[in-house]
Amino acid sequence: MSGTSSAVVAGLTAAALATIGYLGHRAAVTVPDGLRSPASGTAAAVPKTLRDGNHPFAVPARSGTGERVVYSLGADRVWLVGESGKVRRTFGVSPSTVDPAPGTYRVTSRSGAVTGSDGVPVEHVVRFASVDGTAIGFSAAVDGSAPQLAPEERTGGIRETRADGAAMWGFATIGQKVVVVR
Repeated sequence: MSGTSSAVVAGLTAAALATIGYLGHRAAVTVPDGLRSPASGTAAAVPKTLRDGNHPFAVPARSGTGERVVYSLGADRVWLVGESGKVRRTFGVSPSTVDPAPGTYRVTSRSGAVTGSDGVPVEHVVRFASVDGTAIGFSAAVDGSAPQLAPEERTGGIRETRADGAAMWGFATIGQKVVVVR
């Protein structure tokens, strides 16, 4: 390779790396709110590795079709999926101490504001299951706190941030399908 060819290759490589860096930066600053990683200290700040490492926000396989809420027990993540199968929003959650069995459920009740079983005021409560008398549902702490769970206490509140709770509230009305996967 001649000196001129080496210089051209080096120049093209530098230009390609600069372009990749710029595009990476633009992608990072323009991520929609629903796809951002939760901030440290929020109810959704639960570091988990999703099953599909190539597509971390992809809806889990075998989670049904059509409009639905998908809740992954293993990833502590929720997907709000539209009728076309397109993800409208996905976010991390803090799990409860009682998990529902994998399967398909329906939203059975909702409450705008109540006190959670841990004594914390919560809003946008969307209930979809019951396990041995413990109601299971999604909710957001009004103060934005993550639950301090004691494993011996039976709680069914799956905590989300207030913004995610508002999105869930708008999406998961009575009768909405909720699919729980491992």
